[in-house]
Amino acid sequence: MQDLPNWGLALAYWLHMLATVTWLGGLATLALLVIPNARRMLNADAYARFLEKMQSRLQQVGWFSLAVLIGTGMFQMSAHPAYEGFLAIENSWSVAILAKHGIVALMIVVSAYNTWGLTPALRRLALMRAAGKELQPDIIKRLQKQEDRLLVVNGVLSVLVLLLTAVARAS
Repeated sequence: MQDLPNWGLALAYWLHMLATVTWLGGLATLALLVIPNARRMLNADAYARFLEKMQSRLQQVGWFSLAVLIGTGMFQMSAHPAYEGFLAIENSWSVAILAKHGIVALMIVVSAYNTWGLTPALRRLALMRAAGKELQPDIIKRLQKQEDRLLVVNGVLSVLVLLLTAVARAS
């Protein structure tokens, strides 16, 4: 794969950076701005509707960005001069790339749990509150804290991915 056209590799780099900014920017915006302010400023009914629309769309964008990252990342990796084959850990570049991929895999697991486990549970609770049902406050707080923790974990993992990318580029 060393004979890739320059425009193809440039396109892969550009799409990879665009998907990175989109995915990580979405996570940061959600964790630092959207969720905390929505909880504080919206009543239960408005929060439930907002959460439904916003997270549904953001998750679509996030998973699409992840697919672009995987595709373009594989293309870039196979074109890199330090790439010596699948699981060939022969140099500092391959160590950084392996660690980066491990962290990305962990981010995928956290995101999957958030998308298909935690977010639906929070939506159900928000809809129940909006419908006037009495809920135990500790259940809501526990799930919200779990959501906050997962967003922070993914934020920290994102920073590590960017750090490992820099280490790989410097190798």
